[in-house]
Amino acid sequence: MSKGFASINTKNKLILPENKKKLGNERMISWSPWPPANFQSRYPAFPLVMTIFLLILGQLYILSVQ
Repeated sequence: MSKGFASINTKNKLILPENKKKLGNERMISWSPWPPANFQSRYPAFPLVMTIFLLILGQLYILSVQ
């Protein structure tokens, strides 16, 4: 039984898969080899960890200069 104004039975149609790109094929900056576009989804804590790492290194540098 068809619904509404549809005159063609769509249940028997073959649905073709769409061409999908793999994640990470494109770059955030086109000319840069790093990072891939999915970098933030793969490593969500990277900015926090890098900030803490740089603060510790800066503190060690300041303490060693004195």
